Amino acid sequence: MGANRKLQGEIDRVLKKVQDGVEVFNSIWNKVYDIENVNQKEKFEADLKKEIKKLQRYRDQIKTWIQSSEIKDKKVSTSYEQALMDSRKVIERETERFKVCGKETKRKALSKKA
Repeated sequence: MGANRKLQGEIDRVLKKVQDGVEVFNSIWNKVYDIENVNQKEKFEADLKKEIKKLQRYRDQIKTWIQSSEIKDKKVSTSYEQALMDSRKVIERETERFKVCGKETKRKALSKKA
């Protein structure tokens, strides 16, 4: 039972970090599209990349937990399983948004060269 409580504590910490990370990502995302200065925009895009990498590491941990026997065998409450699934989906959605930003950046860089 102690191991399950420890796992739940770990899951709670990661879910909180994911929530905070998504808020930071959204804040930076808004700055990227609100700013006109190219140098600042590039800095914010680099910050976006750094934040999405953190979120992807959390997603990998979440995937591991979802596949683990503790979660599958319901040793940890089902609300944790749902929270893990939801967090994974949120991270994947933000990753897709980041890819859009990356494509726009590349397209603008190529159009400037031409």
